[in-house]
Amino acid sequence: MPTPESDQRTLPQVVAATARALPERVAISDGPVSLTYAELDAARLRAAAAFLAAGLAHGERIAIWAPNMWQWIVAAMGAQTIGGVLVPLNTRLKGAEAGFILRRSGARWLFTVGEFLGMCYPAMVAHEDLPDLQGTVLFDGESAGTQAWSEFLARGDAVDPAAVEARASQLTPDDTLDILFTSGTTGQPKGVVTSHGQNIRAFSTWSATVGLSSDDNYLIINPFFHSFGYKAGWLAATICGARMLPVKQFDLDAVLSQIHRDRVSVIPGPPTIYQSLLSHPQRGEYDLSSLRLAVTGAAPVPVSLIEKMRSELGFQVVVTAYGLTESCGVISICRPEDSAERISHSSGRAMAGVEMKCVDANGATVAAGTEGEIWCRGYNVMQCYLDNPEETARTITADGWLKTGDVGVMDEDGYVRITDRIKDMFIVGGFNCYPAEIENSLHSMPGVTRAAVIGVPDERMGEVACAWIVPAAGAQLDEAAVIAWSREHMANYKVPRVVRLVPELPMNAGGKVLKNELRQRMAAERG
Repeated sequence: MPTPESDQRTLPQVVAATARALPERVAISDGPVSLTYAELDAARLRAAAAFLAAGLAHGERIAIWAPNMWQWIVAAMGAQTIGGVLVPLNTRLKGAEAGFILRRSGARWLFTVGEFLGMCYPAMVAHEDLPDLQGTVLFDGESAGTQAWSEFLARGDAVDPAAVEARASQLTPDDTLDILFTSGTTGQPKGVVTSHGQNIRAFSTWSATVGLSSDDNYLIINPFFHSFGYKAGWLAATICGARMLPVKQFDLDAVLSQIHRDRVSVIPGPPTIYQSLLSHPQRGEYDLSSLRLAVTGAAPVPVSLIEKMRSELGFQVVVTAYGLTESCGVISICRPEDSAERISHSSGRAMAGVEMKCVDANGATVAAGTEGEIWCRGYNVMQCYLDNPEETARTITADGWLKTGDVGVMDEDGYVRITDRIKDMFIVGGFNCYPAEIENSLHSMPGVTRAAVIGVPDERMGEVACAWIVPAAGAQLDEAAVIAWSREHMANYKVPRVVRLVPELPMNAGGKVLKNELRQRMAAERG
């Protein structure tokens, strides 16, 4: 098997190689469905044939808008096998948000479910203008104007397997694997384009660094629409031959039962997951002795939490990591031998084959221990933002450095501690939130003249959105009305939990809102 440092393969090559090496190893256990790696490989090829029958051309996009489930993986692999490009959609998006990404990506097919958490996804986009979309396929459930997953697969049964292999053989590691949409200071989601080879190398390296192996039973709680659940989740598991256990919806009792029942050994996720496990009053009734590896991040990790994860939950390895969608999801990782203090106080050091530095406003490297913007360079840096050369040029320097927009301090050993976010992004329960995107939505609310959003501390979620709003003259707005409107028009994690109505916003001479002043006001208010 190729070493992580030289692993330049395509996704179909990876799946086929694992199936040859571990044909009888269980690849996915999802409720009553269990697939070995040989069966997963066969399911991938059948899905690929169905995509050929549907006319999916090399480089065309398919979108998946569904919770973690085995069909999600098979559909993604099938499309990627013949050169299709995956566009995952956040399951918390509202119709207009999903419609924007479907239009922007030009997705040809949408794969979803009839209903999840009370939302009917096909109905939510039924009135969106989607000129490129050829059809919608349901993994389960029912909805008018859609096709069942079983019917879609059956379309490929007449396709010659040699045609699938021919398309797969034309793929190169430089071909696009996926486009994950992220937001930025402009408030408009941007499509991050990355390739087969760079993702496979990145997560071969990630897996080798954290110690993921074919003996592991991997409970994938992180959603597949995010690089943590997709790339550090099922892609990494497939590379290593680990057993995947997808979790549709986080339920603490169900998770504890599954750890006990399925001898779960790996659970990556934000710190809140481990805090929830530790605080469960019936934790002692479950056998958690199989737990071995935890990879966390996205929020500060106290030393005491790391120590309890080791002593009370039994994790042998606890590491933190840092990355961006624009870096295939990973830049730096702690090492298993690092101390609890180092793991708590840093996001690790650059993974093999990647450079990382902190720079000043002029792009000059700052001394160790000095705060600066984090830049990285290496094979993991995205190819570009989709159809956005100007933003790509602003984000990647001429000599290949990715400007992360995060501020940090690097020590003499190369370990980095994230201290601030240039882009004002904040993290709600592990989800990235961008004020400009929320502000853009709030500006469309009747009665709102201006809006500014900041992140404020929250004991349970880490941070939540706080909206400062200038009402229009005569508008009857209050905090409850703004929150209720937001719940109808944006994903739940973006919804402001705190609203302040003010006659005006503090601004500088250039008309920019002084968010530091808003933060100071909120800090003073909260004491």
